[in-house]
Amino acid sequence: MQGAPSISAATGFFGYRFNPVGVLAFLVILLWTVVALFAPHIAPHPVGKIVDMDYFGPMSSKLWLGSDYLGRDVLSRIIYGARYTLGIALAGVLIASSCGVIFGMAAAVIGGWFDAALSRFMDAMISIPSKLFGLVIVAAVGSSLPALILTLAFIYTPGSYRFARALAVNVNTMDFITVARVRGENTLYLAVSEILPNIIRPVLADFGIRFVFIVLLLSGLSFLGLGVQPPLADWGALVHENIQGLSFGAAAVIAPSLAIASLTISVNLLIDNLPRKIRDRSA
Repeated sequence: MQGAPSISAATGFFGYRFNPVGVLAFLVILLWTVVALFAPHIAPHPVGKIVDMDYFGPMSSKLWLGSDYLGRDVLSRIIYGARYTLGIALAGVLIASSCGVIFGMAAAVIGGWFDAALSRFMDAMISIPSKLFGLVIVAAVGSSLPALILTLAFIYTPGSYRFARALAVNVNTMDFITVARVRGENTLYLAVSEILPNIIRPVLADFGIRFVFIVLLLSGLSFLGLGVQPPLADWGALVHENIQGLSFGAAAVIAPSLAIASLTISVNLLIDNLPRKIRDRSA
C-alpha cells in the first residue's frame, strides 16, 4: 500500500516549489509591507497625537499597546514606524545593491588598473566598522531622511560590490563571453546582456541579506538618537525614546523590538527557504 505523499513544500507557483517556512516568512513580510503602505488608514490615531493624559499608560481596549512617555498611542507609532523602517531600508539597499552590481560588473569586464583601483578603494571602505562609520557621517551631516538613506547605501555598497564582482569574474571567463568579445560587442552589452542575467539570482538573495543589515544598522543609529528624528520615528527610535520607562510601560519597548525581530527574521527565513532555482544560478 502506497503511503500518503509527504508535505514538504507548498504547491508550486510559476514552476517553483516553496517551503512552508518560506511562505510563512513571506506572509509576515507582506503584512509589514501592507502596514507601511496604508499606515494612515490603519493607525487608530495620528502619529504625534497625545491620546492619554498619563504617560506609559497600560494596555486597554482603547490603547491596545498602551501609551508612550508622552501619552501617545504606541500601536499607532509602530504602524507609522513601519513606513520609515521599511522605506529607508529599502531605498538604501536599492541604491547600495544597484551601485555594487554596476561597479562589480564594470570591474570584471574592464579589468586591469580600473579593477585594481576600484577593488582597493572598496576594500578600504569595507574595513571600516559600519556602525562607527554611520555614527561619524550622520553626526557630521545630520539625520535627515535623504542623509540617512545615502549614508546606509554608502556603507553597504562595498560589500555588494565584492559579491557582484566575484560572480561577474566567474561568468566573464566563460566561452560565451569570449564569443561575444570576438563578435565585437562593447562593455555595456557584455555587462547587461551576458553577465547580469547569469548573476541576478544570487544577487537578489544578497539583496535580502543586505536589507536585514540595513534595518539593523538603522535601528541601532535610531536607538542612539541619530536616526529618524521626533515626532517621526522608526522602530529603533521607538525603543530609544521609551527605554527609560521599561518598568512602567514595557509594551512601548518590547513591541517595536518584536517588530524589528519579526521583519529581520522573516527576511532571513525567506532567503534560506527560497527554491534552489532562485538562489543558485547553477541549479
